[in-house]
Amino acid sequence: MKKALYFSFLFLFSYLNYAQETTYTETELSINEMIDGTLVIPNTTIAPNLVIFIQGSGPTDRNGNQMMMKNDGIKKIAHQLGEHGIASYRFDKRIFKMNKFRIKEEDLRFEDFVTDVNSILEYFNANDQFAKLILAGHSEGSLIGMLAAAQGAEAFISLAGAGESIDKIIVAQIAKQSKELSENAAQAFKEIDSTGKSVNYNPLLASIFRPSVQPYMKSWMKYDPAIEIKKLDIPVLIINGTADIQVEVKDAQLLKAAKPEAQLDIIENMNHIFRNVGEDLLQNTKTYNEAHRPLHEDLIPVLTNFIQSLE
Repeated sequence: MKKALYFSFLFLFSYLNYAQETTYTETELSINEMIDGTLVIPNTTIAPNLVIFIQGSGPTDRNGNQMMMKNDGIKKIAHQLGEHGIASYRFDKRIFKMNKFRIKEEDLRFEDFVTDVNSILEYFNANDQFAKLILAGHSEGSLIGMLAAAQGAEAFISLAGAGESIDKIIVAQIAKQSKELSENAAQAFKEIDSTGKSVNYNPLLASIFRPSVQPYMKSWMKYDPAIEIKKLDIPVLIINGTADIQVEVKDAQLLKAAKPEAQLDIIENMNHIFRNVGEDLLQNTKTYNEAHRPLHEDLIPVLTNFIQSLE
């Protein structure tokens, strides 16, 4: 009897695992030589909507991770959307291909990332597998998504997207630490804008103003998100969290002011990588390398309600 009971439990456990695994199908998909990603398709929905995730700044992979910082934020969102009948595609930034194709840092431009998203939109628009294509840009990816949306996106989601140009944001962030460095950074940005380069920056700011990255900064700082979001003639959702220490709530409010018809959701205690945290700064930063932490419980309902309202 005990043996039979054991096998019954084993069968039940196997069945539950199977049921979970078949909620959605996850496959690797390369769009072109620069774009490798993961496609999630729900198994219970015919012609679902597709969310295309655009990562934030730096060497961020398809799951929302960087070296020594694994939080799996975007991966978790993709899987939970799949459980709600919504497909998604997430991809590695072209930064990961720079060594392979011998692309130098000084040759990289902000528009290169826009080109990649355009290629993804073109690919999915050509195969008629999905009902609607939705761009969801996180942090820096928000501005990239705004610029690419005209190429065939039918809705746009800004996840912790900036409301001002990158030069203003960086100067404001530095000002919280040092007024002198902030003034130096502002002058360096002014020189880059007018002459294309700066040599008079403080060595403490070398990570921002090293010569090899200045062309990229110049190509990035010319875009104002508040201006670009106005140009979108599609449904827009703006999301930010009150515990975000990288992009403040005021940025979401600036985007909303520029696009009054957009839906704005400020999620209480959500940080930059979508976790529910309190006011403890140490706890907040620890979550950037704690992939086991669940997403903020309010995020997925906000996303699914918006996406399903498009149908």
